[in-house]
Amino acid sequence: MSIANRIRQKDIGNTGFAANSNIEGVRIVNPDGTNNLKKTGIPFYERISIYHSLLRMSRFQFSLAIFAFYTSINVVFAMIYFIIGVDHLSGVSATGPVYIRLLQAFFFSSQTLTTVGYGHIAPSGILTNFVASTESLFGILAFAVVTGLIYGRFSRPRAFLIFSENMLIAPYKGGRALMVRAASYKNNHLTDAEAQLTLALHVDENGRMVTRFYQLPLEIAKVSSLALSWTIVHPINDDSPLANLSKEQLLDSKLEVILNIKAFDDHFSNTVQQRTSFTYKQLIYGARFQPMFGRAGDGEYTLLELDKIGAHTPAELPELVEA
Repeated sequence: MSIANRIRQKDIGNTGFAANSNIEGVRIVNPDGTNNLKKTGIPFYERISIYHSLLRMSRFQFSLAIFAFYTSINVVFAMIYFIIGVDHLSGVSATGPVYIRLLQAFFFSSQTLTTVGYGHIAPSGILTNFVASTESLFGILAFAVVTGLIYGRFSRPRAFLIFSENMLIAPYKGGRALMVRAASYKNNHLTDAEAQLTLALHVDENGRMVTRFYQLPLEIAKVSSLALSWTIVHPINDDSPLANLSKEQLLDSKLEVILNIKAFDDHFSNTVQQRTSFTYKQLIYGARFQPMFGRAGDGEYTLLELDKIGAHTPAELPELVEA
């Protein structure tokens, strides 16, 4: 009997993803929560939001982008000053080596762009003064934009959650359960946290690969505070789409489990959310998570060991009873 025929529950069709597996990539959602999707059909500059890209990129990438922007603008204006003639910059020797004149034009550009103006070099002539005034205006606007981006990056609400690398089929109340684990790794406080698990199952129907989506009911779908780790448990009972699937079928299936967590952050005073996914390659059958928190040695506080977010040990599971 095929996997599709063993699932009794009706699939859901309002996930926003396609049901045709032949048009999908290896996975629907990437581990960082982004959709595994690339868009074409319109020019690249219309598909990309520079603002959103700058907000989402890493600190190193953002710093590198700002440095590259600052350097390239100074190079452009330095070349303009050099073409006009460094003799129109008082304080610069017009008879020195070319690279020295270029460097002095570059340093004058950086002083003008940042409106520092040490006074050692000054523009002379209408054209040079016009270029310098234009660069000063551009510098004021550019630094205002960069300041806004830095503030936006610091103030952008984020959940700051980490997840276990694997999902487990673990013993649960005499039966089985699908489990994943999450924890907040910053010193923020998340309250009213809600979790949602969605199963994406790629099945063969009459020689055509299709994707069926199923909602996975949770043992506890909402917690009042996410101060410690949270083991998100889907009991594999009669109400579960996984109820009639054996170990071999689970490990061989092209399933993907999408996890979405939404919570309220007291520091941002805003709702935050984070998403990730687990594929069948990350499924471990017959294991349970190890404890990752306990009382500290002196007994004064609770210790949460974040490096144990995915730690697990083998566990015996009851035999699957055929329906």
